Amino acid sequence: MTETRLGFKEMCARFDVTPRTLRYYEYIELLSPEKDGRTRVYGPREVARMTLILRGRRWGFSLEEIRQWLEIYEQHGTRAQMQVLAEHADRQLGVLRQQRVELDTAIAELEDMRRQVAADLAAPEPPGPRDVT
Repeated sequence: MTETRLGFKEMCARFDVTPRTLRYYEYIELLSPEKDGRTRVYGPREVARMTLILRGRRWGFSLEEIRQWLEIYEQHGTRAQMQVLAEHADRQLGVLRQQRVELDTAIAELEDMRRQVAADLAAPEPPGPRDVT
């Protein structure tokens, strides 16, 4: 089985991230590619970490929370990481459900306003102010 090893540009393309984003994740030590001179090489570990980082971001977790998961895995293994992830997921699911309620309310209000505006636009235009000279 061949080991996945990607260069900097390949890593950006594979995960559809900008070079700036990838460098930032390295800067804050979420990723630690191997270095061959000035060339960065991303192995399976970094590919797996990037997958988790992007999933976590999509689910609304902070980079600090993601850092904690990655650190827990490094220090205590998969089971401890899964325990913390489950706890964070429970909390985040509540946050996302509340956001959905708020979004549904905002969408309903905007739809009502849009219908009213459409009805007002369809009605005959009332006479405007008269030009007094």
